Amino acid sequence: MDISDNRKINSPLTLQNRDKPHHCSQCGKGLSSSSNLGHHMKTHTGERPYQCSLCEKSFLHKYELKNHLRIHTGEKPFKCIQCDKAFSQNYELKRHTREHTGEYPYHCPQCSQGFIFKSSLISHTRTHTGEKPFVCSQCGKGFSSSSNLGHHNITHTGHKPYQCSHCDKAYLHNYELKNHLSKHTGEKPYQCNQCVKAFSTENRFKIHLRKHTDEKLCVCSQCDKAFFKKCDLTIHLKTHIDENPYQCCHCDQVCLCNCSLIIHMRTHTGEKPFLCNLCEKDFPSKGSLGQHVRTHTGENSEKKYQCSHCDKVFLHNYGHKNHLVKKNTNVVSVTRHSFEMINLKDI
Repeated sequence: MDISDNRKINSPLTLQNRDKPHHCSQCGKGLSSSSNLGHHMKTHTGERPYQCSLCEKSFLHKYELKNHLRIHTGEKPFKCIQCDKAFSQNYELKRHTREHTGEYPYHCPQCSQGFIFKSSLISHTRTHTGEKPFVCSQCGKGFSSSSNLGHHNITHTGHKPYQCSHCDKAYLHNYELKNHLSKHTGEKPYQCNQCVKAFSTENRFKIHLRKHTDEKLCVCSQCDKAFFKKCDLTIHLKTHIDENPYQCCHCDQVCLCNCSLIIHMRTHTGEKPFLCNLCEKDFPSKGSLGQHVRTHTGENSEKKYQCSHCDKVFLHNYGHKNHLVKKNTNVVSVTRHSFEMINLKDI
């Protein structure tokens, strides 16, 4: 028997599955009972039977609905014993506690990245294996976790459940709303403990911390652009070379990333999975749906994205961002959820 096979047989995960005889046919996960397997199967089908009576969100489990309702009631039963902060969810308290202890009990064996929750580690390991067992029933896109699939499902309806109480803006994710609210309140909750600077968003705070730790940026060897993630640098490097691995099988179009190829392929298949909930018109991409929705809200009536370096004004945010890249080739930060220009002198 091969040594690697022996390791696999005796791995903690395999030993654990011996006590979980009920296995999912879609992802292979082991469950201790048939009822637990039944609940787990709903994560693949997208079924969410518990509906919030105050908004359109729905949940797989009853306890998730109970936790969600605290967003509406403002209840914060989870209090930090080291400071006066309180939280609506237990996981938020655990995440906050690490600011005091710096504890990351779960570590990835491949890259040593630390996590507070075991579930976060499991989802992270799929970035190494490429496993995406949670598949969208509408567009076929795969995801590494059921929560990511849940967030993705909302993009098909165009519904944004997190509404700002100060203006008409609405957001798909709660963290986006929190970041937006700081513009109204002026609050900067992320305080650097090594200097006097404070920040309104966690992303800007993390970028600033690298200034103290001397953490190196991923710098392009062909130009002056710098990125905070190696994967973003890898995508950027393809702009300098002829390597475009994502080739359309119907025409000569090549794309820098798989997501761009998927959107392009829909021009051949006619697939339009993103539906406007105001007029039922459908679109091939989330971006084109967003532009269309603005025709209902009137947001397209004027150019509102002003460049801070020149007099140019843009109708769409993506046009503004592309312009900023050309003006500031060495200050680009790409995050998982957004493309953000960061002036390194300001942090």
